[in-house]
Amino acid sequence: MKIERLPLNALRAFAEAARAESFKHAASRLGVTPGAVSRQIKQLEDRLGVSLFARHANGVYLNEAGRRLAQDIDSGLERIAAGVMAAQESARQAPMLTLSAPPSFMQLWLLPRLADFDARVGGIDISLEASQSLTVPAWQGDGARLAIRYGRGPWSEVKSHHLFGDELFPVCAPSLLEHSDRPMTPADLAHHSLLEVCWESSQGVAFPGWREWLEAAGVADRVPPPQRRYSLSGLAMDQAIAGRGIMLANHPVAMDRLKSGVLVRPFGERHVLASPMTYDLLTPQSGKAPLAVARFIDWLLNEAAAFDRDTIGKAHPRRGH
Repeated sequence: MKIERLPLNALRAFAEAARAESFKHAASRLGVTPGAVSRQIKQLEDRLGVSLFARHANGVYLNEAGRRLAQDIDSGLERIAAGVMAAQESARQAPMLTLSAPPSFMQLWLLPRLADFDARVGGIDISLEASQSLTVPAWQGDGARLAIRYGRGPWSEVKSHHLFGDELFPVCAPSLLEHSDRPMTPADLAHHSLLEVCWESSQGVAFPGWREWLEAAGVADRVPPPQRRYSLSGLAMDQAIAGRGIMLANHPVAMDRLKSGVLVRPFGERHVLASPMTYDLLTPQSGKAPLAVARFIDWLLNEAAAFDRDTIGKAHPRRGH
């Protein structure tokens, strides 16, 4: 006989009645009448083909078959309770992912998108580290350590997943363009403060800057070099938003600010400098990601592919990384 074919309500009525050997007690616990409890237990006895209670004028008493069934049901309920508690504890102890990424990329590209991950996927605790130093990723039991890096591959001792390439272009506050009666040209940059981001990747590769952009625009001999330099894109961007100069920005850190309108591109989609560097997700060379971590990786790769498709190189084919 299959357990799923037994009437569960009758089993529950029997369990309650067996504890106090009283149909009245079971009825009070279940919120039904003693007659209803009696009928459910009779249904169970008929299904099992055995009596479970000895019925007397002054009450009911478990017989040997009833005592054995009551013990088995109590044991089963204890196992169910233990399973429920284990499931709840497992839910409380969500897998942990430690993810490191360049500070400005984390602040301006990754963080605004994590709410989407939590809403659509979730199931993992994420610890974020704003760092560009190279650390070897690792699977750690139910957790993991991964890294997003900006540089030039190949990356050694890790598996690399391409996120997207990069392009550089000037951005500024809309107020800098309000009083101009003609479109800005690259030579006009001589009359503005240029905000420079100066830092090196973990590989010792220098971030492309204004020098390369001015040379590509053909005005390196007419525009003075930048006088204001910053170690983080986010710092330079704050100054650009405040109208204190023109920043040479890249898509991941600038795109959301451009969409919001606090920054604009003074040359539109012209005068774009392709960067030789790419953003890559680094994972362990071998081993298998925990399921929740694998879901995060899939989500991140899909987000990066959508961003790459919708923004980078949309107007101009990428000219190499």
